[in-house]
Amino acid sequence: MDQLIKHATIVNEGRRFQGDLRIRGGRIEAIATSLAAREGERVLDAAGRLLLPGVIDDQVHFREPGLEHKATIATESRAAVAGGITTFMDMPNTRPPAVTRAAVDDKFARAAGSSLANYSFYLGATNDNLEDIRRMPAGAVCALKVFMGASTGNMLVDDPRTLEAIFRDSPLLVVTHCEDTPTIDANLAAEKVLHGPQLDATRHPYIRSREACVKSTKLAIGLARRHDARLHVLHISTADELALFERAPLAAKRITAETCTHFLHFDADDYPRLGNRIKCNPAIKLASDREAIVRALAEGTLDVLATDHAPHTAEEKAQSYEQAPSGLPLVQHHLQAALERVRDGDLSLEILVERACHAPATLFGVRERGFLREGYFADLVLVDPARPQYVRHEDVLSKCGWSPFEGEKFHSTIVATWVNGHRAWYEGKLDDSVLGQRVEIARGRI
Repeated sequence: MDQLIKHATIVNEGRRFQGDLRIRGGRIEAIATSLAAREGERVLDAAGRLLLPGVIDDQVHFREPGLEHKATIATESRAAVAGGITTFMDMPNTRPPAVTRAAVDDKFARAAGSSLANYSFYLGATNDNLEDIRRMPAGAVCALKVFMGASTGNMLVDDPRTLEAIFRDSPLLVVTHCEDTPTIDANLAAEKVLHGPQLDATRHPYIRSREACVKSTKLAIGLARRHDARLHVLHISTADELALFERAPLAAKRITAETCTHFLHFDADDYPRLGNRIKCNPAIKLASDREAIVRALAEGTLDVLATDHAPHTAEEKAQSYEQAPSGLPLVQHHLQAALERVRDGDLSLEILVERACHAPATLFGVRERGFLREGYFADLVLVDPARPQYVRHEDVLSKCGWSPFEGEKFHSTIVATWVNGHRAWYEGKLDDSVLGQRVEIARGRI
């Protein structure tokens, strides 16, 4: 159905203006100050509410295949759409891990039959899949993921020769998780000596320490510079790492960095209240780190804001500190949580749209998405910035069934989300009669 959105506050490419937007054939046909409704067209009066490009989340763990008791592509893509995310990029540490072309193709096939949002997938690196990496055509996946820190199964890449070859030979953008495992192991042993064997989550930022992050991030940046590789470092969690990255426009960089919702929202003072529910890798650290990360995101040292959505069951999270897995569900409330930083004056709305929508599209080469432009796919989100919403347990859509934000009040509400012109979320209800699409990736190493 052709649609017309009237009287919106459109936020796009550094501008905020009042206007109308027409959707036809799944794409944006027109954006103008005033558009007349056509016969048979569905008209929505935005009444001055915010119309943004759909969010592109470059880091999620939707757990399928192999870990469907935690989450599935179907459940998590619906939670994402309810939160204004229209495109996701899913990580390779599934079972089996997506470290071959066949395994990645299987994930694309699964998404084609179940995902409400648009999608792409990473190829994962291991110590022994160099040939799979070298043979992967640019554009066949969104990027190559390298875990330079502990991960699931065989996905820790710690062989120096393999790392050299990956940065030298990968035809893909190299995306890294940077934490130094020997440093973490030494920290854990020292913490047990100091505090006894039964540790709790308050010690997590000292075990997954800033030193572990900085050491690994320096290694990745050094490899990228030596081989002139394009590098994107995920989930920056410390103030210390920020000095390693340039404050410059995205187009001028070959080495870029991302941070995540939870690093803007939580800090170490929240561990006594939330415990393992905010245990994640890298760890949420001090309030001073959170404040520095928000500033770096505003100033352009950090380029992308994502989620690292990584659901686990409540039962898994209720285990002892060492047994409880790391990760938390975030996609449904990602945009609302980020908008709290706008409300507080820490970020401008235009910068938030740049980091959450425009920058991931540009960095990964996502064709015709991430911007409100005539001819582009109609991936949109309508936000009411003046309608508060409490996060209730019963409203959580992720399969794990809980949220670290439960009980919190957000000052905005996601009114509607369009995916390829299909209104998939509207006033608290999903419409999954039309599924999302595989996004086209137009960039590789160059």
